[in-house]
Amino acid sequence: MTVEHVLLDADGVLQRSAPDPVGLLSAWAGERAEELAHALWRAERGPLRGEGDFVEALERIVPAYADVAPGELYDALWRDIAVSEESLALAGRLREAGLGVHLGTNQHRQRAELMRTELGYDEHFDVSCYSWELGTKKPEPAYFEIAVERIGAAPAQVLFVDDVAANVEAARAVGLHAVHWHLDEGHDVLLEALAGHGLPLGEAGAA
Repeated sequence: MTVEHVLLDADGVLQRSAPDPVGLLSAWAGERAEELAHALWRAERGPLRGEGDFVEALERIVPAYADVAPGELYDALWRDIAVSEESLALAGRLREAGLGVHLGTNQHRQRAELMRTELGYDEHFDVSCYSWELGTKKPEPAYFEIAVERIGAAPAQVLFVDDVAANVEAARAVGLHAVHWHLDEGHDVLLEALAGHGLPLGEAGAA
C-alpha cells in the first residue's frame, strides 16, 4: 500500500524538552537526585495512560526528596518546551502535498493540554493521539492499533517517525512503516528517509 499518512512523535521530533533535567534534579535534590528521578518516572507511568493525575502525584513526591516547590519543578521539567519550527514547517508541507499528518505522543493530561492550547498543536495536525486519551502508550501495540483506527487508515498506509528505537520497532510489528530519527540528526536526514518511502516532498531542504 502507498503511504498516505504520517504520524509524528513530539519530544525529540517536533520539540525539545528541558535541556538539562539531570542538572536540575541534582541542584534540587543533591545526592537523592537519582532517587527522585526514578520516583517521578514511576509516578508518570499511570498518568501517561490516563490513570491518575501526575501533577497531584508530583506534589506528594517532591517534598520527600528536594527543597523545591513542586510547581517550580514541574514547570522546569515539563513545561519547558522548545518547538522546532522546521519540523512544524515540514508537517505543513506534507499536509499541502495531500498527506494526512498526525501527532503520536506519550503525554500525561496537563502536558497534552499545554501542547494543544499554548503551543497550538491542534492547528498543525489532522488527528492527535495523546497516550493519556488512548489509555495506552508507546511502545505497546495497542497504542498503534488505536492510533491507526483513529486516523482511519490501514497500518501499511501510515509512516511513523519517532526518536525511540523501541517505539519504531513496535510500530513496524503492528504493520506501520517507521523511521527512527531525532532532531539532533538534522532535517536533511529525515527528508531523505521520507523520500525513501515515496513521500511527495519536492526539493530536499525546502522545509
